[in-house]
Amino acid sequence: MTDDERSTRGGEIGPTERLAMNRTGSFDWDLDTGTIDVDDAGLLVFGVSPHEFDGRPTTLVRGLDPAERLRLEQVIRDAITGGRSSYTAHVRLEQPDGTPQWTHVQARILRRGGGMAHRIVGIVRDATAEVTHSAFVLDLEKRREVQTTIVERTTHALSRAVTVDDVTAALTGPGGLARLGAEGLALGLVEHGSLNIIALSGESLEAFDDFRTRRLDQGLPLAEAVLSGRPRFVPSFATLGQDFPELAPYVTRMPFRSACYLPLVAQARTLGGMALFYRRRSNFNADERNLLLGLAAIVSQSLQRAILFDEERELATGLQATMLPRRIPQIAGGEIAVRYHAAWSGRQVGGDWYDVIPLPRGRVGVVVGDVQGHDTHAAAIMGQLRIALRAYAGEGHAPSTVLARASRFLAELDTNRFATCTYAQVDLVGGTVRGVRAGHLGPLIRHTDGRVGRPKLRGGLPLGLATVFGDEEFPETRLDLVPGETLVLCTDGLVEQPGTDIEAGFAALAEAVSSGPPQAEALADHLSERLWERWGSGDDVALLVLRRSPDPGTPKAPRIHQYIHQADPQGLSDARAAVGQALVDWGMSELADDAELLTGELLVNVLLHTEGGAVLTLEVLPEPVRRVRLSVQDRSSAWPRRRTPGEAATSGRGLLLMDAIASRWGVEPRGEGKAVWCEIGPPPSDLPAPNAGLGFGPDAELTDGRVGGHTEAGG
Repeated sequence: MTDDERSTRGGEIGPTERLAMNRTGSFDWDLDTGTIDVDDAGLLVFGVSPHEFDGRPTTLVRGLDPAERLRLEQVIRDAITGGRSSYTAHVRLEQPDGTPQWTHVQARILRRGGGMAHRIVGIVRDATAEVTHSAFVLDLEKRREVQTTIVERTTHALSRAVTVDDVTAALTGPGGLARLGAEGLALGLVEHGSLNIIALSGESLEAFDDFRTRRLDQGLPLAEAVLSGRPRFVPSFATLGQDFPELAPYVTRMPFRSACYLPLVAQARTLGGMALFYRRRSNFNADERNLLLGLAAIVSQSLQRAILFDEERELATGLQATMLPRRIPQIAGGEIAVRYHAAWSGRQVGGDWYDVIPLPRGRVGVVVGDVQGHDTHAAAIMGQLRIALRAYAGEGHAPSTVLARASRFLAELDTNRFATCTYAQVDLVGGTVRGVRAGHLGPLIRHTDGRVGRPKLRGGLPLGLATVFGDEEFPETRLDLVPGETLVLCTDGLVEQPGTDIEAGFAALAEAVSSGPPQAEALADHLSERLWERWGSGDDVALLVLRRSPDPGTPKAPRIHQYIHQADPQGLSDARAAVGQALVDWGMSELADDAELLTGELLVNVLLHTEGGAVLTLEVLPEPVRRVRLSVQDRSSAWPRRRTPGEAATSGRGLLLMDAIASRWGVEPRGEGKAVWCEIGPPPSDLPAPNAGLGFGPDAELTDGRVGGHTEAGG
């Protein structure tokens, strides 16, 4: 029986079928004659009938696409001219039914003694199965690489999420949907039997705002997935309208073709659900479903940590808030604003605090401080220390005594903690500020012209440590706060940034205070927005802003106040200019030159011969004949004396100049210091002669038995 007969009877394979199954043949190409000998199996691989093959290479490859033919010819040419002994190639040809076939050619080049190629022998085989499998594997690897990338990027983004808001920002912020490989997202949390949608991202999803909060039993796909604990994969988005009629009007308005609804479960607790929407139609094969379930697990774990953090944070900040003053008292003659910014560290809250304390004789005490540590224990100690310090201050003790007793109190708590603080007693009527520091930052003062000063406030050791080391000395420093000036106290979180010098922080704070609005509340908001955003939220911040009410006088009798630092030539020049400009603005420009000259004389005397700065006041007296009054207040109790300077003297002419220009002048005691004043303009007829009330003659020296020293009027 022949092979063909066995083939027709079944069960046995004929030669044609055997060739078809083998699909591997050989060829022998004579380069000298240009002919090629190919066996039947080789011809079958190329799709050429043995009856029509004429031995020419062009006939063998006529079934190849022109581009494939050129590519094969180039491979052969490069191998021959390159001196290689072999070559290999995969070429693609179309079978009669239109299906693609991949053919693998592997050949050896035979050369003569001179290296000239004269013959090529090789094999050809049908490699469609292995190439297709390889393409499938490559596609599978590509898809798995995409899936791995989705998981890695999502995990990385969520690893930095601390709060629930951080989680939603990671999923819906820039690049969030791309990381998930989706075009839309809805995220919901279970709260009290309802599913609250906390995040929507994607085109047209705002239509789901109507479903922000719904009962879990109201039959929506995401709620169904949450209740059942099983994911729902929707290959055809349009079918949702059939299964959930309430969604039908919304589904047709959206550009999505498929969706999946995933329950979010962590440690057997259902937290909520997540829906992902896709523009492409997807049957959600096994790999895709596993990927989506993995994403749901990652989001669930992140949400669980975030919810726990938010709960701990609420507990810690609640404890911290109970330790701070519930309200700030209203004060006469000024305004106070406070701000508190808690660091985002879970239970790692700090011990920063502020307080405003009403004091006897109309004064007010202000304090900011910081207990060592960042935990609930620090917050508890802060509460006790704040109450103790408040009690000591309320008893009317001097600032140095208040801090000494507070230090002793903290040491007796036996907590091994210390605290820093700055405390000041403020008299808003006279403008006197008595401040003390215990290892804390000093204050800033914003002057009426916008300049910001950083007065040198003497200080002692931190509270608690001062008692342990037996050094409870807290020296006081007196400051002056003129009407319209602002005192700023804060804790170090407002000026410190890791890796940055604290002086840079102080400079930024001073610039923000200077550029901010004058009102206390508005300035506190300005500092909060500028600096908390700059430094971040790594530490707690307590901020207190106290502004003494401005004293502009009245439209008929306007008034300005200005503080001038000691030995500040620029401040002296600015004060003279401010006086001249004010008089021009008030319609009294004819007195501006004399007022500027006398301002310089009064201020030079104080700044050169006393310790500390001076407060300048310029006002218009509301008399029938308007006059200008200049007053310079300092802390020295020494009064000026008139002298008769020689021709070569460089000083001593100040009082003579005032006699010549002012209509009258004098000296008045002001608490611990004095005020030298003068008036410019015609004196009223019923007033005494200039300086008559002081007992000064035109050529007499000014002396006073109450003065232990003397201050000369500068020339």
